[in-house]
Order: sequence, then C-alpha cells, then structure tokens
Amino acid sequence: MSLLELRSVTADYEGLLALRGISLHANEGEITALLGANGAGKSTTLNVICGLLPTRSGQVRFAGEDISHLRPDRVVRRGLTQVPEGRLLFDDLTVRDNLLLGAYSRMRRESRRRIEEDIDGVCELFPILAEFADRRAGTLSGGEQQMLAVGRALMSAPRLLLLDEPSAGLAPKAVSEVFARIQALCRRGTSVVLVEQNVSAALKIADRGYVLEVGQIVLEGTAEELLANRDVQRAYLGKDYEEV
Repeated sequence: MSLLELRSVTADYEGLLALRGISLHANEGEITALLGANGAGKSTTLNVICGLLPTRSGQVRFAGEDISHLRPDRVVRRGLTQVPEGRLLFDDLTVRDNLLLGAYSRMRRESRRRIEEDIDGVCELFPILAEFADRRAGTLSGGEQQMLAVGRALMSAPRLLLLDEPSAGLAPKAVSEVFARIQALCRRGTSVVLVEQNVSAALKIADRGYVLEVGQIVLEGTAEELLANRDVQRAYLGKDYEEV
C-alpha cells in the first residue's frame, strides 16, 4: 500500500527549476531509496515532501491526503518527519534534551509518561543514547550523532521517516551500524525514504528505489533490479564494461 505519493511534482530551488515533473511512491512497511549524484534533486524532493519548499505544480499525497500546501509543522503532526543532512543537533544540549525536543509537537496532546516511554523505546533501538543520555550532543562521535538525529526524529512518532544522507562523513563501521538500525526501525513499523549517495549500502537495505538525474527520475525498480542494472553499476558502483 502506498503511504506517500508524488504526482508530477515540479519545484524551484534558488530560482531554478529543480524538480521536473517527478512521480514516485513509497509503500508502507518498506525502505524506499532515492539515489543520484550531487545536484540531482534528492534533498529538494525531501524538502518539498516536508513543506520546506513549495511545489510549483503537482501533488504530494500522504496517507491519502494532499499535503502539498501544508506548513512543515502540520506535516510532522500527520506523521511525516525528516532527518536533515548534517544532523542539525542542538550541540550544547544533552542527548536526553535533544530527544525531548523531538517530541515538541506532541507535548500538548500527550502525557509526559507516554513521551518518557517513547524515549525508552528510542534508547532500546539505540542503546548508546541511554549510556550517553547526560552528555552534550556535540561531544558524540559522528555515528552517535546520526543515531541521536534519527532518535530525535522518532520522538515525533512518525509513520514515515525521511533520511537525508545518513552515511555522510561516517567511517565504514559507523555506516554499517547506522544502516542496521534503519533496517531494525523499518521492521518495527516505521516506513523509510532514504536519500543516499552511498548507492551500494542503500540498496542493500532498501526494498525499492529511484534514480534521479537533473530533477528527473531516470530509473526505478526493486533494489535487486537496480543493483543489477549496468547503468547503475557503471555510474555509482565503480564498475565498467567493455562494449561487445
């Protein structure tokens, strides 16, 4: 079942046409990868979905509702949250306080006890956050900060989580750990749209994917189909083939 749909979406970024009529969908219970080089339109797509950038035309639909013109806070309250590239943590605040801020949109509607229970759930998924709960976020390693950024987003209780370049700047071991947690998160019931330049790592955990070039979708398919595609292998996986 499609949880998110983009229908012929066009959008501008800094005065230029950045998305050129893209259509895609993300299914409930799956990890959907958005792949492509710098400038392909991946992050712009996430920002349009979240309401951070307006659409010029087309529709963004979430759980059957047109959310194309909703404010970002309204989008979050409907169950769709983004983890931005670069994490954007509150470095001088503790790990625990960063997690509490992730629940800001829920605080008037839900009990403190429920929010505390969700902090426990996030710490179960990311045990290092429980260990470092009283540390300032800025003192954590890159991988630990990425886990905190994902955990903070989870505190808004999303049905769909948008992850923008979660492997950026991380050592290979940290990348493997973060991606394993993303898989575990999806198994727990949170669907994921994953923007990544690390195509190999993304497709190893994704169910389906799209390849963007210059604001357009040029390829789509299952993760297995994209991994086996020679254009993908040549452009993103460092493989080349001699012409027969």
